[in-house]
Amino acid sequence: MTEINPQTVYRTTPARTGKMMVIMLGICIVGGAIFFSMWDYWISEPAPVVAMMAGSSDHAAPAAQTGVTITSDLSFIESSDFRTLAFNSLPGEPDNNPTINMNVGDKVVFNVINDGKSFHSFGVTKDAEGFGGIIPGSEVATASNPLKAGESGSSEFVAGEEGTYYYICTVPGHREQGMVGEIIIGPAQGGGASSGVAAAPTGVSHDFTLDFVESDDFRTLAFNALPGEDGNNPEIRVNSGDEVTVNSSNLGKSFHAFGVVTNPEDFNSIIWDSEIASMSSPLKSGEGGSVTFTAGAPGTYYYICTVPGHALQGMQGNFIVE
Repeated sequence: MTEINPQTVYRTTPARTGKMMVIMLGICIVGGAIFFSMWDYWISEPAPVVAMMAGSSDHAAPAAQTGVTITSDLSFIESSDFRTLAFNSLPGEPDNNPTINMNVGDKVVFNVINDGKSFHSFGVTKDAEGFGGIIPGSEVATASNPLKAGESGSSEFVAGEEGTYYYICTVPGHREQGMVGEIIIGPAQGGGASSGVAAAPTGVSHDFTLDFVESDDFRTLAFNALPGEDGNNPEIRVNSGDEVTVNSSNLGKSFHAFGVVTNPEDFNSIIWDSEIASMSSPLKSGEGGSVTFTAGAPGTYYYICTVPGHALQGMQGNFIVE
């Protein structure tokens, strides 16, 4: 009779099996939570072939600079459900994705801050869609190394040719969710706002006082004196290359800030670092300040209160550079 050799059978208890299943389930849950909480990060590095196809890499050569510098403050913001993204304010609110108007040879300085909770990065492109074709020098962070919440940075863009450009969030998908604004570039100025190039410093200095004043009903705003009174919004004339110092005091009760601009209807078109305070950090009643700058290219410019709406209420005057 053939003898059958017994085989060893390994068994485990239902309790041990249950513990193992709980451990494996816990690992899956924790791993999934980490993955989806960092979703923007995982998608922020496009595959090489995607990056190559994302947009054109041809850029216009920078034009000769006019000496006009525009400052644009932009913040990344998000709706509470994260479905809508934008710059400065959400769609339908004032200052949503503000349009920037400039001319060939002008420079815009972008100061951007991430006021959202997601990851964001910034750049200027001529491509009408997508996140590619970013113009070198215009970047703030990158899609693979983005700004975290609360972080900020600055960049510059010089208009090389006429046309429409776009400032965008360069994290894939964020432009499509609303983080895009237009930069409209007009022809190089042969007259008007700016003509020619800035002269070398002349050594001549000027000192002006431009105080903020208001009517009793706050409907009329002005510099130095109200309309019809002596000294109202005085015209300033200097030569290109002259040094200009402006002293301003807030003699009213509202908030005010000062700047020389190319367009009195665009409080972002400040040039020559001519700001006193700013719309986000203005002069309070009784406060004052001063600024010194060099007058740039010949043309007609404007000094205004850069708090939105105040120039339209009368706080603007001509600044002529000859």
